[in-house]
Amino acid sequence: MSSYEIPKKMRAVVLTEPGKFEIQEVDIPSPGTNEVLCRIGGVAVCGSDPEIIRGDLAGNWPPSYPFIAGHEWAGRVVATGDGVSTFKAGDRVAGEAHKGCGFCKNCLAGRYTLCYNYGNTNVGHRHYGFKVNGAYAQYAVYHVQSVTPLPDNVSYREGAMCDTAGVALHGVELSGVTPGGTVAIIGPGPIGIMAMKLTKAMGAARVIVVGRGSRLKSAQSYGSDDAVDFSSCDPVEKVRELTGGIGVDECFECSGAPGTFNQGVRMVRKGGVVTLLGVATDNVMESLPFKYVTHNEITIHGSRANPNVSWKVLSLISSGNVKVKDMVTHVYPLAQFKEGLETFVGRKDNVMKVVFLPNGEDA
Repeated sequence: MSSYEIPKKMRAVVLTEPGKFEIQEVDIPSPGTNEVLCRIGGVAVCGSDPEIIRGDLAGNWPPSYPFIAGHEWAGRVVATGDGVSTFKAGDRVAGEAHKGCGFCKNCLAGRYTLCYNYGNTNVGHRHYGFKVNGAYAQYAVYHVQSVTPLPDNVSYREGAMCDTAGVALHGVELSGVTPGGTVAIIGPGPIGIMAMKLTKAMGAARVIVVGRGSRLKSAQSYGSDDAVDFSSCDPVEKVRELTGGIGVDECFECSGAPGTFNQGVRMVRKGGVVTLLGVATDNVMESLPFKYVTHNEITIHGSRANPNVSWKVLSLISSGNVKVKDMVTHVYPLAQFKEGLETFVGRKDNVMKVVFLPNGEDA
């Protein structure tokens, strides 16, 4: 049901084949059972989106063409499908990419980003913007389990950061944060900066960021306590030096680059924790100091996506405890998708996050 006048067509960025996309007029989808139709207020570019758009993962992400990508968004519910009782037309929401099948062992345990029925839409699994159509459009359909109420004082631009912040928060929750402790962040991209902001908000007294170039300078402007340029020194030795030889309490690897997993292991103190937030390519294989990990009881966490954290992230943003507005450095209308994508991929003009407004500023 809806009290909104919904047109029959919408503008969307449609992937037509690997490496090619067009802004097309397409049919507006209708919400099914337990689904809502949302008018997209803002949608951000994720680091995985360029791979999908280039067709690096064609056949998997996306499974076929034509396809609409995009999964970091916020907007407004404009229509509801059968069985929806928790949302109504007019509600502001932020989206999430994952929706598990709901009944496998991992889903029942709340680990729906690790759903055993991944990719099987017949049993209810959805991975929006990866396996099924996403949010680079004026409207999109989402299951109610994949949307979270957006606080009134959080803008769509900030709401579009919910996914990025949630990915970082999930990793931070897995590792924990030592109150008054020291954290190392390897890779000051959007996820790394969010991990830095969150660990400081959650009690870390000192955050050391490891990177280079404009991104490392950006980390300093966003509040890092120390910056280590890995192109001019051995980052492990420098981090050890900055911590009096002891090492950091927690290290978050946020780049996925070769060699950084090993560095993270050697940066943490005895009993320290390494959490892998960066997504490496399939060919990256790490050599680790096996005995060192064992004798020093180093804990290692893999971390995937953002399960069960959206409401926490939005509360932190709404309260002002974590700021994300400063990370939205570039905003474009959907008609300038090519320009915005090139800005993000080329890291132009000190870009951190690019947000598109598919329905303009009045969304």
